Amino acid sequence: MTTTETAKRAPIANRLYTGELSFDIVGHSRRWYAISAGLLVVALLAILLRGLTLGIEFTGGSEITAPAPGVDASTVTEVRAAVIDTGVPGAAEPIVTAVGEDRIRVQTGELTTEESTRVRDAVATELGVPADDVAVQVVGPSWGEEITRTAALGLLLFLGGVILFLSFAFEWKMAIAAIAALFHDIVATVGIYALVGFAITPATVIGFITILGYSLYDTVVVFDKVRENTKGITAQNRYTYSEAANLAVNQTLVRSVNTSVIALLPIGAILFVGAGLLGAGTLKDLALALFIGVAVGTYSSIFIATPLLADLKEREPTLQALTRRVRARRGAVTVAAVSVGAEATTGRREVGETGERHQPQRSTRAQRRGGRPPGRR
Repeated sequence: MTTTETAKRAPIANRLYTGELSFDIVGHSRRWYAISAGLLVVALLAILLRGLTLGIEFTGGSEITAPAPGVDASTVTEVRAAVIDTGVPGAAEPIVTAVGEDRIRVQTGELTTEESTRVRDAVATELGVPADDVAVQVVGPSWGEEITRTAALGLLLFLGGVILFLSFAFEWKMAIAAIAALFHDIVATVGIYALVGFAITPATVIGFITILGYSLYDTVVVFDKVRENTKGITAQNRYTYSEAANLAVNQTLVRSVNTSVIALLPIGAILFVGAGLLGAGTLKDLALALFIGVAVGTYSSIFIATPLLADLKEREPTLQALTRRVRARRGAVTVAAVSVGAEATTGRREVGETGERHQPQRSTRAQRRGGRPPGRR
């Protein structure tokens, strides 16, 4: 088996790491920017036009929980219609969800004590359970404002810590690229929430911060390989900064994909099995944010962060000079190869035109014996 055949049979991870197989990710940065721009436009339009559905933890309101053995989709629809029929202004658009297989939850706007009683009685009558078994919890708007303020403060502190860490551990251009990828992830995730109409709860905020951490982790791994490949890069003239960064992305590509798949499998189990089949509604908010965020974060760490970093670095005068040297060297090599090929072609043509053929002279037996004819001594 030849060396080439052996290389082709090697695992794809080894071929990507050694550069035998390479995807030009950094070189097609404009394509990835266009895809991300389209995704962000859709997300922003969804946020502006449809708006976010905030849970009562942020807006304040009432939450009514009642036992409902064998609850299904029809039960949810009937309870929602019964709540709307009460005519209570704060319950005109209730959020009714099944909690497990034996409970139902109704979330409304802010209600007075009398209005809460009317809605509670309507839910109890519809489900055929005693009113005393229906629990009513009131969340004040001031508590929701405090939760919102705390979540925003936590997000700002996280982003500030990211910028400081990357600026000191790597460089400020890597910090800019990483923050741009994080912004891409959070806007895309929030936009999908607005598009599907899922409520934003404290669990959702926790999921957002978690996916930002995951995206940052994946980006830092790629950036560390970029730094390793580009150390002392200006001392040579074989490859540019973008090419070294692209090699780093390819070398970590399999690791990024495998890590994301392993992370998405349990999150998908929580989302589709726990929340979908088992009806664990409290897990839905966290699992959906994690599922979307991990997928989008993997995309941004590969197709956004590193190409953006390469674009920022290629603006430096020293790296622009390196690019010119690399192109000049490759141009000289190409010209030399073309000249050698032309000379070889010309030589073959001259031989064909003259028809001259040079063959080695063969010595006869007589010549080997001193020129005497055969048979004579």
